[in-house]
Amino acid sequence: MERTVLDSGSRVAVARVDTPYGPMQVVAGPDGLLRIDLPGRPFADPARVAEEAGYAPEVREDGPEVARARRQLEEAFAGRRRRFDLPLDPRGTSFDREVWAAVARVSHGEVATYGDIARAVGRPTAFRAVGAANGRNPLPIVIPCHRIVGAGGRLTGYGGGLALKEALLRAEGVRVRSGRATTA
Repeated sequence: MERTVLDSGSRVAVARVDTPYGPMQVVAGPDGLLRIDLPGRPFADPARVAEEAGYAPEVREDGPEVARARRQLEEAFAGRRRRFDLPLDPRGTSFDREVWAAVARVSHGEVATYGDIARAVGRPTAFRAVGAANGRNPLPIVIPCHRIVGAGGRLTGYGGGLALKEALLRAEGVRVRSGRATTA
């Protein structure tokens, strides 16, 4: 879907979020959160994120769009929030968005396999495609792709690295032993 560049009020906002795992960057447009960059990875150029989303390539530091996201992320990392209540505006294919919606339904402290998500979106043999869509998730943590594991609970692929995936799962109370996640 092609989006028309809006007026100068359609700028995106960017903020840094300090986490126990290192700094993150959040980028939001007028319709919601567009991108979260994980610690230890290069941050995207917010002007490019804006252009790719069809917004004016003007970026402002902070603002209400990202302040709410920062606050909720900080609460989550402090153990005071289990569910996010944020407007989201992730960009992807219709399949990507179906996968991300299914991933978003995996509760705090739980894990699901790529196969579980494939079945949830009605494509039971598409677990590899689910993995690829999960890898394109522009809103990690909020769309909790760290909760998606391989068959048998095996920790596999995460944009922030497997050490961060394991740390996030442990922080949610998921047991991780020998590279495998289990819930109570």
